[in-house]
Amino acid sequence: MQEEIMSAKNQAIAQISGAHDNEELEQIRIDLFGRNGKITNILRGVKNVPQDQRQQIGILINETKKTLENMLLDQKNSFKENVREWFDPTIPVPLVKIGNLHPTSVVISEMVEIFKHMGFSITEGPEIETDHYNFELLNLPKDHPARSLQDVLYIEEPETLLRSHTSSVETRSIENLKPPFRVVVAGKCYRFENVNASNNAMFYQFQGFALQKGLSLSDLKGTLFHFAKSYFGKDRKIRFRCKYYPEVEPGVGLDLNCQFCNGKGCAVCKGRGWIEMLGAGMIHPNILKNFGYKPKEITGFAFGMGLDRIVMDRFKIKDIRSLYNGDIKYS
Repeated sequence: MQEEIMSAKNQAIAQISGAHDNEELEQIRIDLFGRNGKITNILRGVKNVPQDQRQQIGILINETKKTLENMLLDQKNSFKENVREWFDPTIPVPLVKIGNLHPTSVVISEMVEIFKHMGFSITEGPEIETDHYNFELLNLPKDHPARSLQDVLYIEEPETLLRSHTSSVETRSIENLKPPFRVVVAGKCYRFENVNASNNAMFYQFQGFALQKGLSLSDLKGTLFHFAKSYFGKDRKIRFRCKYYPEVEPGVGLDLNCQFCNGKGCAVCKGRGWIEMLGAGMIHPNILKNFGYKPKEITGFAFGMGLDRIVMDRFKIKDIRSLYNGDIKYS
């Protein structure tokens, strides 16, 4: 009987190894362990084995049965691994977010959202600008210090330069748009600066301007007050103070209390306890005259702010240079 068991085992191993699918495996299992299967019939014949051989034959049958059952299971699992599921490449898949928005992009989006609710549109302008739009139309005469080579990066002196402020977009908009209008623009500006913790040769500005009949300084102050409280928080301290800008008359500046030192003075606020966030004012009458408007009939206001300082304030960044040195945490 021992030879019969070994013959059935070897034959079953060959059949299991040569099976091509689960249906064939199932038929082999039935042929081995079914009601009339080979292993089942061998088990029934144990009663005819002499008493002194039954224990040895029983152990051999159990080992054979266990071996064949394990082989059937392993072969069945191998078929599962090899099954290739049907795939439809046209089905839309969830978008995988890679990286993060740069802090400057985050701030621009947040600020634009506030001004959109105040009726402002969004525009853009060229970074390579002409002297005409960057200076002449903005009430900046030829001998004005802002035109100095120490402040402006000229590409082809004296007409072609990298814009030193986003006010150049203001002049282009006044030239091309018909009042009433309210517009904001965010973009890069360039100046010859000593690079330090709070200044850089390339920086972002956020510019806003409006032109229509009846605008006054109170409209400007209300707009800036609403923006500052909406963006920086109702508990943040704000102050307005008189300032001179050749593009506006009268001119004002808006300062926020320094969050890094709580007004005590530090390197970020240059020891003042306040951070200058923006300059603003009523558009100068000379600028309106440059475009053929009568200052007594139509007025406008403008404001410009250094975005980098707002980004530093928003994300508690102490050094402006870390925004543009390739730090992976800002990408």
